[in-house]
Amino acid sequence: MRKTLLALLLLTATGLVQAQVQLRDGHPQSYTVTAGDTLWDISGKFLREPWRWKEIWRANPGIQDPDLIYPGDTLSLTYVDGKPQVVLGRGESRGTVKLSPRVRSSPTVEAIPSIPLGAINAFLLSNRIVNSADQFRQAPYIVAGNAERVLSGQGDRIYARGELDNTHTIYGIFRQGKVYTDPETKEILGINADDIGTGEVVASEGDISTLVMQRSTQEVRLGDRLFASEERPINSTFMPTAPASTIDGLIIDVPRGVTQIGVNDVVTLDKGRLDGLAEGNVLAIYKTGEHVRDRITGGQVKIPDERSGLLMVFRTYDKLSYALVLHANRSLSIMDKVRNP
Repeated sequence: MRKTLLALLLLTATGLVQAQVQLRDGHPQSYTVTAGDTLWDISGKFLREPWRWKEIWRANPGIQDPDLIYPGDTLSLTYVDGKPQVVLGRGESRGTVKLSPRVRSSPTVEAIPSIPLGAINAFLLSNRIVNSADQFRQAPYIVAGNAERVLSGQGDRIYARGELDNTHTIYGIFRQGKVYTDPETKEILGINADDIGTGEVVASEGDISTLVMQRSTQEVRLGDRLFASEERPINSTFMPTAPASTIDGLIIDVPRGVTQIGVNDVVTLDKGRLDGLAEGNVLAIYKTGEHVRDRITGGQVKIPDERSGLLMVFRTYDKLSYALVLHANRSLSIMDKVRNP
């Protein structure tokens, strides 16, 4: 009985030690945020495990938007009950704007993002995952271009057939892209909807609607599909965190079409909201070990998987997610594994 109790106490103590946030060697006592910083960069200055930033972040309720960090703010390291905490000191660089007949305060700079926005802007603004091929087949489609054109572009009038939602006047135009399937079960996880452009509904008669192209990434073709704009917030200031559940997934695609993956590349994961992933979750990347021939026995042997990087999820769908590679100590590839950090 005593041995059992002692073992439990030792396991508990070990868990507490492992759970304690570890500061990075040479960490600063304070840091002033500058333009171009990201939350990931800053958390990496203080912590060995940057995804545990939320555990030391101490939001000041007396400050407006205490969870947002702006250039000019000062972050100071302190200790509360022996545990490290980072406290926010609001800088003055946000500025004020005077408007007659009264004075109002308005931010002149944006809060720093969690990760580099330049690498993910296209995915935040226009990329879309559709759950099934039926959604494409049932969606309204382009039936004609102005003056019987087969191809149309920005500024052109186009005509769509199908039931449109009267509460929406702006529609995204998409073309069916890659179909993502589970590597083992072959279940369809989602279909990439390639962004073609945006159109505004200006007239309708029966099931035919007239749209004017507001923007286009490429020429619109007959048969391209219409989807109402997604009403989901664009979140760029989420806190880096570890997933709340166990994740054991794979990198199944690189949307920009390369085979070798490096830092600041966007990747597609075979796990999503239904698997417990959330925006801001950080995952470790494991390079899948190769199969090599054992020259002594003549058989095949698999080299162990090796931890090779970190990524952060920035957009989730039911069964898929987009993530940005934040760190890599070697070239990564499709089918590399992702797990809890």
